[in-house]
Amino acid sequence: MSSFAFSFTPAPSSSSSSTYSPFSSSKTNPPFFASFSSSSSSFSLRLASPPSFSSFSFGINRRTDPAFVLHSTVEVAGGGGDHGSIGGGHGGGGHGGDDDGNAGEHGRKKEAMMVLAEAGRSLESVPSDLAAAIKDGKIPASVVSRFLELEKNPFFRWLLQFGGFKERLLADDLFLAKVGMECGVGIFTKTAAEYDRRREKFFDELEIVFADVVMAILADFMLVYLPAPTVSLRPPLAINAGPIAKFFHNCPDNAFQVALSGTSYSLLQRFGAIARNGAKLFAVGSASSLVGTAVTNALINAKKAVDKSSSGEIENVPILSTSAAYGVYMGVSSNLRYQVLAGIIEQRILEPLLHQHKLMLSALCFAVRTGNTYLGSLLWVDYARFIGVQ
Repeated sequence: MSSFAFSFTPAPSSSSSSTYSPFSSSKTNPPFFASFSSSSSSFSLRLASPPSFSSFSFGINRRTDPAFVLHSTVEVAGGGGDHGSIGGGHGGGGHGGDDDGNAGEHGRKKEAMMVLAEAGRSLESVPSDLAAAIKDGKIPASVVSRFLELEKNPFFRWLLQFGGFKERLLADDLFLAKVGMECGVGIFTKTAAEYDRRREKFFDELEIVFADVVMAILADFMLVYLPAPTVSLRPPLAINAGPIAKFFHNCPDNAFQVALSGTSYSLLQRFGAIARNGAKLFAVGSASSLVGTAVTNALINAKKAVDKSSSGEIENVPILSTSAAYGVYMGVSSNLRYQVLAGIIEQRILEPLLHQHKLMLSALCFAVRTGNTYLGSLLWVDYARFIGVQ
């Protein structure tokens, strides 16, 4: 026989209690039973249900404080007493993992909604992609708090309108400072590296030096932007998307970035991040080199027109070979160096150690990025000479 039971029980009382049973039945399968305790306010009800039903019990425990605890258990007739509970903590039959994941998503959603409520904001007042991520329980409350803080600044509020900047600023509030560092020191470090490699030929090869610096400045922004860790707010792909598109869509933006709570990346997906960013940086490097070498050749031709004696000494820079070489350099050397810099050195080492000391963290990031930029300039000159484009 299966049954349904409901109980309402307060905290135990020290006073005596009496029991009233208005209905009685035989000892075998009573159709209805109820009991009431006047001192403890305890009421229980038992009803017989058709045999085809599963056994279900439902309870509300009321304590002396106003908090209520709701719990339920489900028992399948003839199922050997396997129980499952709300929240998935005790799920049986192989469903515990799914229940744990659902409970985690529900917890993150609840915490994020509490942060919005404390700020006097509703889900409709935040961007749609962020609202969808909150609704699905994909982002923790800390990300929502960071968004609300960034929104207080008019400039950041404007940048948050762009999806790429929003994903990066939510993952790293120093992202824009790092862009400024990279581009700011780029001119000086790259010029110094060019001088260190060329020495007495520096001024004779000034046009080539200028081309290298122009290429570097155009590429510096993308070198910070593409490998930067992100909080993924991208919408799901279309159902008819191919397997390659689906694979790269699920890859992180940085191969070494820390995954948010509730998400994880496989080793293959992290390698996919390196390959995807390498392809993008190859395109960026080739395009910036085309601009840089075109400007260089224009300056060389102008110099030849003014100084006829130098027409035989200065040669134009080969555009296609230089552009392809710089694209390969960006896709391999720069890609790996900046992935390691952003994902390991900054996010996994410096930020956990100095997250309470933003000034010191910024100073160390500045120093590390300056050294990395200088190293990159040296590597490019050596690589370009090795393959014969300079």
